[in-house]
Amino acid sequence: MNKRSRGEGLSVQAAGRLRPLLESFLASTDTRARMGFDPVEFPHRYAHPRDIEVSALLAASLAYGRADLFRPKVDGLLRRMGASPAAFVQALTVEGARELLDGFVYRFNVGTDVAVLLLGMGQALRKHGSLEALFVQGREAHGTVHGALSHLTAALRDVPMAPLRRALGPERGLHHLLPSPLGAGAAKRLNLYLRWMVRGPDTVDFGIWKRVPPSTLVIPLDTHIGRISQHLGLTRRTDLSWRTAEEVTASLRLLDAADPVRYDFALCHYGMSGVCPAQPVVENCAKCVLLPTCAVGPRLVRRPAPSARP
Repeated sequence: MNKRSRGEGLSVQAAGRLRPLLESFLASTDTRARMGFDPVEFPHRYAHPRDIEVSALLAASLAYGRADLFRPKVDGLLRRMGASPAAFVQALTVEGARELLDGFVYRFNVGTDVAVLLLGMGQALRKHGSLEALFVQGREAHGTVHGALSHLTAALRDVPMAPLRRALGPERGLHHLLPSPLGAGAAKRLNLYLRWMVRGPDTVDFGIWKRVPPSTLVIPLDTHIGRISQHLGLTRRTDLSWRTAEEVTASLRLLDAADPVRYDFALCHYGMSGVCPAQPVVENCAKCVLLPTCAVGPRLVRRPAPSARP
């Protein structure tokens, strides 16, 4: 690991400069306009907390790759699961999983992978009453979000595999869908799910898990958040690891100790939308509210235009 990737978070002084700019940035974000580009749109179809947490975990788990590719997959499954995803998974059998998922393929995952997730959620609801209760059990046992997520994924995967393999064939990307053990990666989709469940309620997040404080959440780190976090000095690490996610979150706690990941949706969609792409656009940088604290934009904006050739 090189010196840059070891990381260094935001200083207290830098946090003081960034906080008002980031608040203005949040206020200027059209959250509702971006909802249709985010997998959180799917659990917003439901009102009951159990239906929300089941549909949300399915949506978050398959939310990788291009949105126009995973959205039809999630939509199709939820429509076939009926009005109550929670009731569906609690009643689901191996034969029902075969009927729902025979021939299902989405990138790394096949029907058997998704069947494990659905059957695991049904088993958790029958045993614990909610997915929140299962997560809290893990948090009390391990004391960390990382440990609690490992506990959650291990429990969800604890279903009989032989009948599923006979009905749907072998699993293919189960560890990608439900990593167990969790490992050193950022676990972006699982932390995204936690954000939806724990913080809020607001336009985006639900706040239905009352036994987990938002202050303990970890940023759902992806390429967009990683890049923008480096621009803003939230981290100097360049890897998408759990350590980097924790460092970014620690920097954000200097801005809002009670709710550090409330900036995630706006910052992530700033990158997803193309306004803050991997290759910066001078015109966009010049208009950015965050320009005064950005490590990249000011150099581009102040660079003199090349002289015109005669």
